[in-house]
Amino acid sequence: MQKEKLRVIRKQKGYTQQQIADIIATDVSNYSRKESGDVRIVRDEWDKIARFLDVPVEEIYEDEETKVMVNYDHPIFNDKSISAGAITNQNNYDNIPGSVIQNLQDYIALLKEENAKLKEELKGLKSKK
Repeated sequence: MQKEKLRVIRKQKGYTQQQIADIIATDVSNYSRKESGDVRIVRDEWDKIARFLDVPVEEIYEDEETKVMVNYDHPIFNDKSISAGAITNQNNYDNIPGSVIQNLQDYIALLKEENAKLKEELKGLKSKK
């Protein structure tokens, strides 16, 4: 699901994808995928983007589209004792609670932010030589 509200407001305010990517400590290609809906924008990123654009989160936020992924090669499809109706959401993260995935995504975002800060600090140290 394309983040149309976000894209429109970003452009209205005159910002580039690179500028928003810098705010959420990611590269521009990853941000582009986030804005196009291919990669999920986590809550912390929505907050940072809203603050940067000086708008309420509700003005840019759009619900993530739920995608159902079915792996037809999975052994569950060979088990004739299971009815087709029992298979609703099969993905590559079997048995991992959503809260764990969310926590990991938040941690990754935090690490990216810290990495960006360290890179800036390293640039500063190199320029002093």
